Amino acid sequence: MDFIERLQSKSITEQLPAMSGDVEELNSRIERAVARGQLLKSTVKNIRTLLAGATTDLYFNSVNQLANSCEWPELNDRFYQTLAFGTGGLRGRTIGKIVTTAERGNAGEGERPEFPCVCTNAMNFFNINRATRGLVAYLHDWNRRKEISAKPKLVIAHDPRFFSNEFAELAARIAAENGCDASVFEGPRSVPELSFAVRYLKASAGVVITASHNPPYDNGYKVYFSDGAQVIEPHASGIIAKVNAITAESFTPLPKDRQGKVTTIGKDIDQAYMRRLETLILDPQVIREAKSLRIIYTPLHGTGSVIIKPMLTRLGFNFQVVPEQDRFDGRFPTVKSPNPENAEALTIAINLAQKEDADLVVATDPDCDRMGAAVRGKDGKMKLLTGNQIGSLLAWYRTKTLFDKGVLNEQNAARAVIIKTFVTTDLQKAIADYYGLRCVETLTGFKYIGAKLGNYERAIPDQLRQNYVDLAEQETRRLRLAHSSFYVFGGEESYGYSGADFVRDKDGNGAVIMFCEVAAYAKSRGQTVDQLLDEIFATFGYFAEKNASLVFEGAEGANKIVRLAESYRTHPFSAVLGLKVIGIKNFEADMIEDVEDDLIPKEKMSIFELEDRTRIAVRPSGTEPKIKYYLFAQRRPENGKFDSAELSKIKAQVGEKLDRLWDWLQKDAESRLSDRSR
Repeated sequence: MDFIERLQSKSITEQLPAMSGDVEELNSRIERAVARGQLLKSTVKNIRTLLAGATTDLYFNSVNQLANSCEWPELNDRFYQTLAFGTGGLRGRTIGKIVTTAERGNAGEGERPEFPCVCTNAMNFFNINRATRGLVAYLHDWNRRKEISAKPKLVIAHDPRFFSNEFAELAARIAAENGCDASVFEGPRSVPELSFAVRYLKASAGVVITASHNPPYDNGYKVYFSDGAQVIEPHASGIIAKVNAITAESFTPLPKDRQGKVTTIGKDIDQAYMRRLETLILDPQVIREAKSLRIIYTPLHGTGSVIIKPMLTRLGFNFQVVPEQDRFDGRFPTVKSPNPENAEALTIAINLAQKEDADLVVATDPDCDRMGAAVRGKDGKMKLLTGNQIGSLLAWYRTKTLFDKGVLNEQNAARAVIIKTFVTTDLQKAIADYYGLRCVETLTGFKYIGAKLGNYERAIPDQLRQNYVDLAEQETRRLRLAHSSFYVFGGEESYGYSGADFVRDKDGNGAVIMFCEVAAYAKSRGQTVDQLLDEIFATFGYFAEKNASLVFEGAEGANKIVRLAESYRTHPFSAVLGLKVIGIKNFEADMIEDVEDDLIPKEKMSIFELEDRTRIAVRPSGTEPKIKYYLFAQRRPENGKFDSAELSKIKAQVGEKLDRLWDWLQKDAESRLSDRSR
């Protein structure tokens, strides 16, 4: 019998002994709210669990204030679930929609609250505690299974978000008290540097405290395993089980002689990482030949400034940094959203580019795993590029240049690979086909690309890949081309890219360097980047995409997302805008293999292919309260190449078609939500 069921047979005050008057009054209010249907069963159960294990009156005072004010929707949002530890970790609000007096503490108006959101469904000390203890418990079990006698070692990084530093310090302390050594970066560092550091330091796992480009009130906890990639199975389920088994914050630390040590890391790791980043440049000559290339860079108040500024200087690029955005600030005060996918986030950088007559704007998000770009077009105006366009330019340039340099040739091309997600443009597949490379498609999430890189490393004979992580880039490339698969490029439409396997996640630092080389190549040929892109379209075909989403927040919104996703599975499209659906991939129900015969993990995603090669993909977001739609259209040249006039006409036609398709999908979604039979 759960707590709510007991409520129906007894007064709540009979369930909890030795209550003060304040506690009795709170529980009376909760009881009345339950009777009126204002609080969910799960909400009350989770409130009781949190308060029962509380070691501070902060929790009671916050819940009590919200109950006194009858803020039942806020309490439901905070407590309807315990923040789920998923395959990538945790992500959620760290500041409530309503900030209580207790949470505000000594902070002034407009300042960050003194304490994070009190609840079970947020990024706070309660959930950092649970996540770290569960992760460390799994690492101990893993070491026992593998007969590893040394203590587990955890590397921890954080971005400049609210509470990130406190969460990182708490995670390190809890890890140490539970018998795990912890190495913590001295200040904010990027996701890709954490991925590199896990491998470089030969750690058991890594954690980054970040919510990427989410709004300022969010934070997260991303987990990496010893291979430097985000955890996947079997580790994911094992860690999740350990975390979910922990329901209270209190624990008994190990005796001092069995605890781990906490150490600080910093500039030594920076330098080692930068030495590997330098190897991403394929043709230094094009940089020397394009000295007039002018670059504007913005870190959007995030970690990118730590590595990118010294790297661009070291490589000889001519660049300026947006001064207003070149400081850590978890408020991200100069943008509505610190997301380089959004045009607004690049506004200040683009204005500076106009003033300075720059050729290129590059921007990275707060944890520097994503990069967005704008280029000066042939008409002289700054033009935003999509993630698909940036990725295609990188894939084409890196493949072409590796052939030009003799690294790739007809004999070894079959061992080279481009990896993309299913919801990334098929232009990259066309480029791979043209050059004889393999194009592997994965689910959304760079952890799946990271897993592929791990497979390619393990395919090298054991005796040749000893100390693989310490080998020079040229040597690992030789081994992969001779014995395994050489990773040329990988990317996803959401502005994530990588060009080497020394990082096992998307790398905004590397992306900036690689894309500046592409811009230098275009400049050295007397082209703008958009002219270079048009040359690619003319050769391979015009590929266009439209990404959109429907946002549904809170408990009710989560239910709508589930219903919509399920409806596409149970009632798939048969025709769209008069075009027949000729293929459906249901990634939740179907057995789907990639071109390397690896089984694709299950995911709540459906992809519909129409008779004219148009594709529609639908999936719930794994990190935000939204359901995402990916629309793809293409036109291939029938004879030779498109000329300029043809290409302009096709661009307009395809753009109009994608707009009509999105209008149709929005109306269809409304119909699905209103039709309870679906």
